[in-house]
Amino acid sequence: MSINLPTLVSIIIYLIGMLAIGVIAARMTSSLNDYVLGGRRLGAGVTALSAGASDMSGWLMLGLPGSIYLSGMGSIWLPIGLAVGAYLNWQFVAKPLRVYTKVANDSITVPGYFENRFHDKSKILRVVSAIVILIFFTFYTSASLVGGAILLENSFGMDYILALWIGAAVIVSYTFFGGFLAASWTDFVQGILMFLTLIVIPIVAIHELGGWDQTVQQIGNIDTSYLNIYSGATLVGVISLLAWGLGYFGQPHIIVRFMGIKSTKEIPKARFIGMTWMILSLFGAIFIGFAGIAYFADSPLKNSETVFIVFSQILFNPWVSGFLLAAILSAIMSTVDSQLLVSSSALAQDFYKSIFRRNASQKEEMIVGRIAVLGIAVIAILLGYNPDSKVLELVGYAWAGFGAAFGPVIVISLFWKRMTRNGALAGIIVGAITVITWSQLKGGLFDIYELAPGFLFGALAIFIVSLIDKAPSPEVQKEFNTYKSKMLEA
Repeated sequence: MSINLPTLVSIIIYLIGMLAIGVIAARMTSSLNDYVLGGRRLGAGVTALSAGASDMSGWLMLGLPGSIYLSGMGSIWLPIGLAVGAYLNWQFVAKPLRVYTKVANDSITVPGYFENRFHDKSKILRVVSAIVILIFFTFYTSASLVGGAILLENSFGMDYILALWIGAAVIVSYTFFGGFLAASWTDFVQGILMFLTLIVIPIVAIHELGGWDQTVQQIGNIDTSYLNIYSGATLVGVISLLAWGLGYFGQPHIIVRFMGIKSTKEIPKARFIGMTWMILSLFGAIFIGFAGIAYFADSPLKNSETVFIVFSQILFNPWVSGFLLAAILSAIMSTVDSQLLVSSSALAQDFYKSIFRRNASQKEEMIVGRIAVLGIAVIAILLGYNPDSKVLELVGYAWAGFGAAFGPVIVISLFWKRMTRNGALAGIIVGAITVITWSQLKGGLFDIYELAPGFLFGALAIFIVSLIDKAPSPEVQKEFNTYKSKMLEA
């Protein structure tokens, strides 16, 4: 495939814009708090769209349309589960977490919150949490970089490995310099671009097919099962797809947005903006895959996850196509920058400062954090060297890992005063090990998505160990009461 110059120029213009935002954000980043959490000064709009954009990643543009293209409406249970989980996260976790992380010694990372919430002087909670972050984010980041490589490879005939390195270089550049503000501001812009693209492409595609009724009729003529949400559905399959929603409670790159919002009063507005953006974007992705069933009926796509890319190329002129394809980069970049940032903070603050250099200055921590960004990115690139990697599969494993390891701990820690340090530690370890083990087993009950049993067993471990353990110290209980008082005032 020859390189289309107008399309390439459009993408380059977009990338330069993202790097410019990174440079501006770097000038406003003077401390570790700024680099990791933006000084807790994000507004509702930026919080909502950056949370949504960092959440959705390349799977929204590649994995979800590809799944609908292959299976029809039988795959709709996944976005339903995600929408419900995202709403519950905004409704029940966002405000309490923002308040408690401030009360708990102004915690700026998830491992830091765990340590401060339970007054853990042993550092074990912080270290174990950081290990979980580094393991699963490496897979998650790799999944996103694979998505970027698929885009560049299919759009410009670029060598897959070269595409992998080029995409990573741009993302690492602005995350390296600008930190949380760069990630949040670029995510805001990228979220808008993703939204517009997901609305425009299905409208144009369905119009080309003769309208909605004609599209549905053509798909029905191919196979009526494509129109049935229960087609191929089993109880295990539906539970597995809906279980994706549980993952929201434990995703560090999403919940740090709750921690970074400037005021709890901004949360209702952010929730409305974020959920509206998410639901409409999910519908757009679903309809792209749905229209693709009819549009490519006579010449099926070799890789189902390229349906968005191919539509962008054949339905629009090359200049517009470039910006539409940039939306895929937006989805990928907005997730990778957040993942790299959380991973770097885990290394800089949760490993380096906590264990090796307790008196390290904030400037020193920032340098370590930036070096960590480079190191993690290189490992993720190497993991993504297999061109047959499936974006949705890689994302699913990492999503389950975080959801099961951190989700129960975060939710229960916000609502149960009797929870102990050992209970939290048991929840993290049991949740993570369940995901790793369950994913290796096949058949019957083991076909359920590993997040569901991981979340359940992690929660049970927290309750059982906490009740066996001695009650939390008076200081921990007093701080919990202070948090509850602050919640009433917020």
